[in-house]
Amino acid sequence: MGADEVLFVLELLRRAEADVWIGGGWGIDALIGEQTRDHRDLDLMHRRDQEAAVLAALSAEGFVETLDWRPIRFVMTAPDGRELDLHPLVFAPDGSATQASPDPEHPFTYPATCFVTGTINGTPVPCLSAEQQVHFHQGYAPTPRDHHDMTHLRRAFGITTHF
Repeated sequence: MGADEVLFVLELLRRAEADVWIGGGWGIDALIGEQTRDHRDLDLMHRRDQEAAVLAALSAEGFVETLDWRPIRFVMTAPDGRELDLHPLVFAPDGSATQASPDPEHPFTYPATCFVTGTINGTPVPCLSAEQQVHFHQGYAPTPRDHHDMTHLRRAFGITTHF
């Protein structure tokens, strides 16, 4: 998925009045301000109470649901193969959020400070903070892409990563 396609999806969802934040590889590239590698998909966190608007906007563009692991996540795929990995969030009054996890007793947590702005092709975009990206890149065997992404976060932000 290329930068123009990411910006198209973000604009589509903005017009649908759906709040989303980029995570994963594109989220890291947005924080850095440049594309550092190819991306097979786009990870988006969205407000669970806006999910109907997200689904309607994406469906109108030909995206269909190809994986349903709700309440944790689901995937929408375009006819040309572009994939969106969507993560529903429930927000608290203080601006923090939670996402269901495989262990209901331990949901994924998002502090209010993790919702930041990055850039893609010079366009400001909502994304997850470097600290939140590092937090989500632990507790599993990293792939070469994960190593690449964490290397770029260390260089750009001088932060410690787990690998």
